[in-house]
Amino acid sequence: MFSCFVHPQAVPLQFLHALLVYLGDSPAQDDESSGLKSPLASSPSYPGIEMPSEGLVRWQLRLEYFAYETLQDLRIGKLFEIIVDYPESSPAIEDLKQCLEYTGQHSKLVDSFISSLRYRLLTAGASTNDILHQYVSTIKALRTIDPTGVFLEAVGEPIRDYLRRRKDTIKCIVTMLTDGSGGNSTGAGNSGDSLLEELNRDAENQESADYDDDTNLDDKQAWINAERWEPDPVEADPSKGSRNRRKIDILGMIVGIIGSKDQLVNEYRVMLAEKLLNKSDYDIDSEIRTLELLKIHFGEGSMQKCEIMLNDLIDSKRTNANIKASILQPPAPGPEQQQETCLSLDHLDSTIISSNFWPTIQAESLNIPTAVEQLLSDYARRFHEIKTPRKLLWKKNLGTVKLELQFEDRSMQFTVSPMHAVIIMHFQEQTSWTSKNLAAAIGVPIDTLNKRINFWISKGVLVESVGSDSDNHIFTIVSDMVDPNKTGINNMRCEGILAMDEECERSVASVEEQLRKEMTVYE
Repeated sequence: MFSCFVHPQAVPLQFLHALLVYLGDSPAQDDESSGLKSPLASSPSYPGIEMPSEGLVRWQLRLEYFAYETLQDLRIGKLFEIIVDYPESSPAIEDLKQCLEYTGQHSKLVDSFISSLRYRLLTAGASTNDILHQYVSTIKALRTIDPTGVFLEAVGEPIRDYLRRRKDTIKCIVTMLTDGSGGNSTGAGNSGDSLLEELNRDAENQESADYDDDTNLDDKQAWINAERWEPDPVEADPSKGSRNRRKIDILGMIVGIIGSKDQLVNEYRVMLAEKLLNKSDYDIDSEIRTLELLKIHFGEGSMQKCEIMLNDLIDSKRTNANIKASILQPPAPGPEQQQETCLSLDHLDSTIISSNFWPTIQAESLNIPTAVEQLLSDYARRFHEIKTPRKLLWKKNLGTVKLELQFEDRSMQFTVSPMHAVIIMHFQEQTSWTSKNLAAAIGVPIDTLNKRINFWISKGVLVESVGSDSDNHIFTIVSDMVDPNKTGINNMRCEGILAMDEECERSVASVEEQLRKEMTVYE
């Protein structure tokens, strides 16, 4: 009878209603019955009045309790899967809510679900991102079952304790709040909506509901509510009032995992700086929208530095346009100047930052080609003319470079870091370099060169060979570009190389690195 209980479908318990009709407990349904009645059905003690027997009443209550308890146990046993599928599984949550209201076995739900969490979710094999998304879904589902939040406090404590022990929790929280997947780990959320926007709408709806309850509450409704009042369960935290507990703040519970909003703000500031420094345009509409939402929750004072960072991008766009507008029409280039004049200010966009308000920027020495150096000097001179007495100090290792590499059979375009661009541009001068000579020409250690040059090797642009000195490898540019997918290069190895390369190219020091540097000062 219970094998058909699939959690996306609500079960109205129609079999119980039909059984009560059969037992003769629903006089209003006599006309609907087929004339079939149970021998246990009560006989009227008085003409025109049907009174159920005491035994029948007891059986009715036992049957009702058994039906609700059975469905409740089925739902509790599958609660982990139900919450994974939430909100598609909302009907199953409603089933469980109705059953628990009848049976009162909330402690069974808490014990069973905590056991499932520890066995299936709070393990080393689960990613922090998946745990956080399951935690958010748990909050949303359990506040439907228990709006007071009492049992949510008990269920959420093991998840919070486990997440505090993971190093990447803060970073994953910031990413989850500010990305566009709507808080869904599968990316199935509303397009363009971050979890932060969803939580903000949810908070506004709760505030509107609370306001309506307070302002539109007449004396009659207030009396009805007073009659329906029930005390908090014995498991409730006495330090929290019932009214405050009913306002379940999902964002507040997520921040509570960290313990301090300052840590979350600092991590967001680092991630924002990384994103802004790697932008190839000045489109920051989504970042502005996210910042405004964060200011609502954390206050304008906490987000002041982030606001200055975004204003730097807006000012950079305006300054960049003014500098390009000041360019006079250049004369026609001569044959010997044609290569250098291919680089003009029209091809250069800069991000001008107020370094005092940005996180610590990663510094890396880099010798760039002469033509590019002259281009940067010309840009800095024009900036000084417009923004006197301010001067530019270039961070040559930051930003992105768009390149087009031309081969005999094809041309290919890449968007790479300045380091990668400088490496490949040196092969215009000569087709082959040793690792020692190339590292000296670029001005970086050999270890750094070997890590970065692997990008071009994995793309099939360069080939590596071992010279007379095993530590001094030879890199040669190919004449005919070959599809790297058709070569013998191990794809898994390439993915590992690129992932390691991206990790080395962080533009901004992490929060841990900044704290370590600050502690060094006090030592």
